[in-house]
Amino acid sequence: MGSHPAPSRAALEPFATLDPAALAALPASTPLTVRSAALSAPHLLYLGTGGGKLLLFSLQTPSSPEFLRLLPIGATRPVSAIVPLPSVARVLVLAEGILLLADPLLARPVRRLGSLRHVAAVAVATATATATDPSSSSSCSLAVAVGKKLLLVDLTLHEADELEVQTREIPAAAGVEGITVLAWIGDSVFAGTKTGYSLFSTSTGQAVELFTLPESAGSPRIKPLSGGDEAMLLVDNVGVVIDRSGQPVGSSFVFNSRPDCIVEVFPYVVVAGESKVDVYRRKNGAHLQTVPIARSGSGVLTVASNNDGSGGDVVVIATAYKVFCYRKVSAVEQIKASLRIKSYAEAISLLEEFESDGEISKDMISFVHAQLGFLLFFDLHFEDAVNHFLLSETMQPTEIFPFIMRGPNRWSDMVPRKRYWGLHPPPKPLEEVIDDGLVTLQRALFLKKAGVDTDVDEDFLSNPPTRADLLELAIRNIIRYLCVSREKTLSPAEMEGVDTLLMYLYRALDLVDDMEKLASSENSCVVEELESLLDNSGHLRTLAFLYGSKGMCPQAVSIWRILARNYSTGLWKDRANLPETDSFKTPVDKKSGEEIAAIEASKILEASSDQDLVLEHLGWVADIDQELAVSILTSEARENQLSAEKVVAALDSEKVGIHQRYLQWLIEDNGCDDPHYHTSYALLLANSAMEAFHLESNSGGKNDKEIDSDIQFIFALRERLQLFLQASDLYDPEEVLDVIAESELWLEKAILYRKMGQENIVLQILALWRIAKLLSSTVQRLVEMMPTFSFWICIWTPKMGKNRCLQQLSDFFISMGNLWILYKYWRDYPPRCLFS
Repeated sequence: MGSHPAPSRAALEPFATLDPAALAALPASTPLTVRSAALSAPHLLYLGTGGGKLLLFSLQTPSSPEFLRLLPIGATRPVSAIVPLPSVARVLVLAEGILLLADPLLARPVRRLGSLRHVAAVAVATATATATDPSSSSSCSLAVAVGKKLLLVDLTLHEADELEVQTREIPAAAGVEGITVLAWIGDSVFAGTKTGYSLFSTSTGQAVELFTLPESAGSPRIKPLSGGDEAMLLVDNVGVVIDRSGQPVGSSFVFNSRPDCIVEVFPYVVVAGESKVDVYRRKNGAHLQTVPIARSGSGVLTVASNNDGSGGDVVVIATAYKVFCYRKVSAVEQIKASLRIKSYAEAISLLEEFESDGEISKDMISFVHAQLGFLLFFDLHFEDAVNHFLLSETMQPTEIFPFIMRGPNRWSDMVPRKRYWGLHPPPKPLEEVIDDGLVTLQRALFLKKAGVDTDVDEDFLSNPPTRADLLELAIRNIIRYLCVSREKTLSPAEMEGVDTLLMYLYRALDLVDDMEKLASSENSCVVEELESLLDNSGHLRTLAFLYGSKGMCPQAVSIWRILARNYSTGLWKDRANLPETDSFKTPVDKKSGEEIAAIEASKILEASSDQDLVLEHLGWVADIDQELAVSILTSEARENQLSAEKVVAALDSEKVGIHQRYLQWLIEDNGCDDPHYHTSYALLLANSAMEAFHLESNSGGKNDKEIDSDIQFIFALRERLQLFLQASDLYDPEEVLDVIAESELWLEKAILYRKMGQENIVLQILALWRIAKLLSSTVQRLVEMMPTFSFWICIWTPKMGKNRCLQQLSDFFISMGNLWILYKYWRDYPPRCLFS
């Protein structure tokens, strides 16, 4: 990494300073120099001195460490290493080349471990190394370098505090001289000498040479890393991370100078050297902090930690006469420190770092995102703020309400009273947030001109935003947050607040399409909170949709009626983009506002069983679109059908089509068997057929296409009448016959006479109709075969004359509905002479 920049965060913080001699009440005449240190769970600190003493301190009360005991091990035996062995209730001490065992509380004299002499290094196996041993909970293994041998020592604790010791040698290490440091990871023992590093397998006995050290590299250092699968080997000022097979993995650490000591307190690596301690991030080797150490006297710094997998977070740094105790600053405190100085980018980076290291809980991650969001919100970074709100799984939508609606209101009691570290003011209406932010911005601009640095965003200083732009940006981003919140599982009261305030915000930006979409969909808006707002602002369409979605049908339909009337009188302009509606005739974008109002009203009326409401508004809908009126009357969507009697009584007599379609539905689809309605339907069909026939026979100036269309319409109308007259036995045939008696509807008359049992008249009509068909067929063939149709007709009827003949035949065949070729010619003489 080369030279390190000035630290930007504190990963370790001091909590105590010890004067070992003073705490142990040693006289000033008795010198005490610290040579080694070790920490053991839960809160014990061991110090070894150059004068052959072991001191035990308790760090249970961080502000005031307590001296517990002093144990002499021999005045001429300086303590060079202390290794706690909690699995066998011992503390291993390396002093002047021999191994000693003490009890954890130093209550008994030390005992020598075997007869080993000239021990140069010792290492305890990691937890994974003994995991396969059933008795691993009360045993441990050591690797011991003695002269040119590498020994493995197995310690097993039995009842009555008896310790069994077994020793074996690794043959592959025989002859290796000068081992000064050991580490045991898995089934591999790493050894370091002045010339390099080697690996010895405890399972196969094989030896592997890993690195050769240059002459200037200095003493080797090996530090097992948490997890029990990796270790760090020091090569000059570079820390190389290797796995248990000796292969380099991950990133290497590049230190400013060559460390004297290396420890780990996850997720950090702490190295000591040259009167300072540096802290690096374990995952990527990034330098985080430098702790300067003031010391007197010579000797190297001694650093120890209790990061043995038990979650320890204490680091001690010992000089010859002083011990400085540090603890890991929690992830929360580090993030909080960054937020206090508004270093948001660093806080986000820390959050991501701790999240990847598993150093922060899921709930705390959500809390931090919410805290970041509020800080950014008050700093006018609304988009970034909402992004963090959305990343918080514990953030509640009600926490946003005070920014939208001034309290007290119906949702005030729902706003949670959460404490966000006191880094931002309490929520207040958006306008006040923006006004206060702009005042802060103006103050920062003034200070900048005076040469004073501020924590205000440089983008704001170089391009100050306007109040209107900030307000719109804030509203749009709160809308974005509330829209996402709608998809969450909220209480009914929360959903009411979210939807109602969302409508407020849409209204503030005049987002009409969004307002209508929300109002017309399933929503939890509180109508009484929005009625005045929408009515006074003229958003009647939105209010109508809202009434409709809430089942307030009379209010909704009344508004649509008002809108239809205003559209028709030109008081309202049609909007280019209307919400989706069912179309009867034309695409939505071609419909007028009046038609849209009728369509929306019809949707409500089709589902309503309120008979008075339906009949009250049927008329104005029918005035706009009779198809909609028919759909309302014949709707199957309502729970209870309308009273046919009241519907028929309420129908406008001039709107024959609606009346006819309703009776058709009543009889054919609903199976109505009331003779009155059957007779009424037959009369309506007969009158329609007669009227159409009469209008057609008295119209002129139409082209062939129009004439063909009219003939087809008359044919379809008469066919429907004939089918009904034949199918129904419930109508009054005499009443219908009275209506068509003077008409040319001869087949219909035949059907009616048959219903009345007058078969002789039926036979006469059918005979004449058959003759007419034959004549029609003959004339048609003559027309097709002869070029001069009028000439041959005159020959065929010499007594009647050409004009008289054509007129008679033409009218007769038209009345039969069969001779379409002659239709465009003579139609002035009635055909009665043919039936006299």
